[in-house]
Amino acid sequence: MEKIVFFEIEEWEEPYFRDALGDCDVTFTTEKLRHTPAQTARDATIISTFINSTLDKDMLSQLPNLQLLITRSVGYDHIDLAYCKERNITVCNIPTYGVHTIAEHAFSLMLALSRNLIPSVEQARRGDFRLEGLRGFELYNKTLGVIGVGHIGSVVIKIAQGFGMKVVVYSHHSDPELEKQGVRFISLDELLSVSDIITIHVPFTKETEHLINVQNITKCKKGSILINTARGGIVETQALVDGLEKGILSGAGLDVLEEECYVKEEHELLTSDFITKCDLKTQLLDHILLERDDVIITPHNAFNSTEALQQIMQTTIDNIKGFMQGNPQNVVG
Repeated sequence: MEKIVFFEIEEWEEPYFRDALGDCDVTFTTEKLRHTPAQTARDATIISTFINSTLDKDMLSQLPNLQLLITRSVGYDHIDLAYCKERNITVCNIPTYGVHTIAEHAFSLMLALSRNLIPSVEQARRGDFRLEGLRGFELYNKTLGVIGVGHIGSVVIKIAQGFGMKVVVYSHHSDPELEKQGVRFISLDELLSVSDIITIHVPFTKETEHLINVQNITKCKKGSILINTARGGIVETQALVDGLEKGILSGAGLDVLEEECYVKEEHELLTSDFITKCDLKTQLLDHILLERDDVIITPHNAFNSTEALQQIMQTTIDNIKGFMQGNPQNVVG
């Protein structure tokens, strides 16, 4: 029987894994896998961790029975892949999760802004049912500028087409199939100038840091809306403030802010370890954008759906079962 040890497990995750792997010898712990591993880890043939365990050569050399290492994350830079290859340890990850969840959240922000949803609800709760100041606009026939056309960006495009929107894209690579559907691939400057709504779906890298900045915010179409459900550092805060105050932007929908704690994986936000080391409320309570009526801010919640979190756990289970059946999935390195 395979001996499986899960590290960095949250209480709500354990029942799901226990039910799915009931035929295996499974151990759960909230602890990270440490450099002096307990005997349970030393005996394990399969280990699953999250991103806070450093799985370097020194650590892995103390796990003589290890055959499969699964990280419950997209990223795997905390794992010494070269040593795993040397030891013939299979490494698997979660290649993607929350694609539809995040895309839908982006549209939630768009719709809330386009139809003045927040002030409408607040006004009705006060018993004020006048319509002055609540007039919105349709998404139909508007131009949506999508920055990044990976997993999430592709779903955003499908949703936009369902609304009857025109779609333009800024990406390093074009997509002939999308072009056949009328999607135009253009430069960033042109996208900013023609888009009624701009939505960001690229990873945060040195290349994308301040991709939207005080220089190019002036190129945005007057009255446009900016949506960011990716990473805060992609948009320079001062650029957002300038764009709103000068009337270049008519609104912004933000699930992320530049000043929030560094987040590797959205799933990390739900862990007790992250809550301990990062007080988002204190960091963001005085943020300059929080008090603006033309800005909607959600607390980095775009990924947080039942389906997205189940996808992480189910993919982990599939990785384990695939390996045991001689058909490993989502292998990295």
